[in-house]
Amino acid sequence: MSQLPEALNEIVEEFSEVPEADRLELLLEYSRELPELPARLADHPELFEQVVECQSPLFLVVEVSAEADNPVGLFFSAPPEAPTTRGFASVLAAGLDGAKAAEILAVPDDMPQQLGLTRALSPLRMRGMTAMLGRIKRQISEQLAA
Repeated sequence: MSQLPEALNEIVEEFSEVPEADRLELLLEYSRELPELPARLADHPELFEQVVECQSPLFLVVEVSAEADNPVGLFFSAPPEAPTTRGFASVLAAGLDGAKAAEILAVPDDMPQQLGLTRALSPLRMRGMTAMLGRIKRQISEQLAA
C-alpha cells in the first residue's frame, strides 16, 4: 500500500480494519460525505466526463494545477439514489483530492480491490470504481502532456 497517497492509504486501512460484513456500511457512510460541486462547476455539465462503466450515472472533472508538484482537484457528480457509486466517488475524492499528480498516477489500477468489497459487491460495480480511477489517471496524463 506504500504506492498510495497518505489519505488514500488511511482509507484503505480503515476498510481493512472493519469486519468484512461491515465494509458495505462503511462505503455507504462515505456516500453521504461526497462533497457538493463548487458553484463554478455545478451549472456546467459539459465540463464533466461520464464514467459509462458505472451502473449509475457518474460524472467527474479532474483539474491539474500548474503549481509545483501539480496538485489535483477532483469533482464528482452522482445521484443520491446511487449510494454505492457515490461511495466509491467519495473514497476517491477523500483519498486523492489535493494529491500530487505523480502520486495519483502511481496508484495501482487494482486499488479498488484493496478495499475488501469484492465479495459484498458485484464485479460490475467494482469495475465502475476501477473505471473511475482509470479516467482520473487518463485525464491527469492528458493535462500534463498539454
